[in-house]
Amino acid sequence: MMLVSNRPGAWRWVCLMMVAVFFLSTGCIGTGKGRSGPLPALVPVTPGEKAYPAFGDDLNFEGLEEALLQSLAYYSRLPETRTFAVGDDRYSLSVMVRSVVVLLNAIQEEPTPEALSRFIRENYQVYRSTGRDGKGDVLFTGYYEAELTGHTEQTEQYRYPVLTRPDDLVTIDISRFPGVKSTGKRHLIGRVTESGAVVPYYTRNESENGSALLDRTEILAWVDDPVDLFFLEIQGSGVITMENGEELRVHYQTKNGHPYRSIGRYLIQQGLLEREAVSMQTIRQWLDENPERRQEVFNYNPSMVFFKEEAKGPLGCYSVPVTPNRSIATDKRQFPACGIAFITTEKPGETTGDEVLSWESFGRFVVNQDTGGAIKGPGRVDLFTGHGPSAELTAGHMKQPGSLYFLVLKPSAR
Repeated sequence: MMLVSNRPGAWRWVCLMMVAVFFLSTGCIGTGKGRSGPLPALVPVTPGEKAYPAFGDDLNFEGLEEALLQSLAYYSRLPETRTFAVGDDRYSLSVMVRSVVVLLNAIQEEPTPEALSRFIRENYQVYRSTGRDGKGDVLFTGYYEAELTGHTEQTEQYRYPVLTRPDDLVTIDISRFPGVKSTGKRHLIGRVTESGAVVPYYTRNESENGSALLDRTEILAWVDDPVDLFFLEIQGSGVITMENGEELRVHYQTKNGHPYRSIGRYLIQQGLLEREAVSMQTIRQWLDENPERRQEVFNYNPSMVFFKEEAKGPLGCYSVPVTPNRSIATDKRQFPACGIAFITTEKPGETTGDEVLSWESFGRFVVNQDTGGAIKGPGRVDLFTGHGPSAELTAGHMKQPGSLYFLVLKPSAR
């Protein structure tokens, strides 16, 4: 089912389709042998099964074209020999490219839910995430592009630094050392002591929240709110409005190598917040109301993030811009890079102020273009919600159950 469209803007993806011509003409699908051992992250589902979803798109495909184009841009940089694991199966680059192009072509006609479901059934193999429980349960959270206020100079008001990678931080690829076996973590981050020993890099507490690193790094900006800065690290990207009105976009560059630990969990363990009440908004409120314990809570998370300046919006882990409400972050060891996905979960319904009063079920096509320190295993998905108050509200409260699916073009599709 290939459709030709005269819709304005369709030319935007034609150029990348030209880049994909080679892959479309030579691509082939390959499936690996079924493996024994742990349950794979993705398992195939077929029409008629209870787990097979009813496809639709609550946003009427808005933003999907842009997200798919970014996946094609990523694929165009890869060698033609690259393959992608999808559960127990393995697909060539050409199949992944063609999967995107065929869907791009189809959505130009804005098909009805019935036509869309028929198109997917006829043309795509659908895989479902086995989730947290092996039965498909996936926890959905959200992230957004943070907004901060900053200054080029340190002042009494602006005294919290946004830092770049320190010059004494080293990254070691342990796979390059003969005889060293990796248990899944390929890179180590640390520093070299005066005696030549490699040791873990400074924790948040040891670096005094970054203040002790000022002579080892470049300061991108000084911001006025330590809570905003902490949440910038969690989100991974943000826009800083400077004193002259200009906007400075910053994006994740690297981290200090220590594991991320949730301060929300710490507040629950200390009896300071109820589990059911924890959200980004309630955590922020507690930190604002208890400044004397703020650093104690921050230090529970030893991980620190360092940033770089970016001319454009936030980038995902595959170095392509993420698209609001279309890009998701997953465990990159579990799911195919920049692959087409479909999610069913819940979004805010009725809201008031910073509170969500009700949640609405929805289904949506998304693209796997990012990852995150807290996103581990097949049962976690982080949805990029964009920037602004609505994006922050959704990301801050979202802790909803749902299902995750991936789509790959069938070999019989034309």
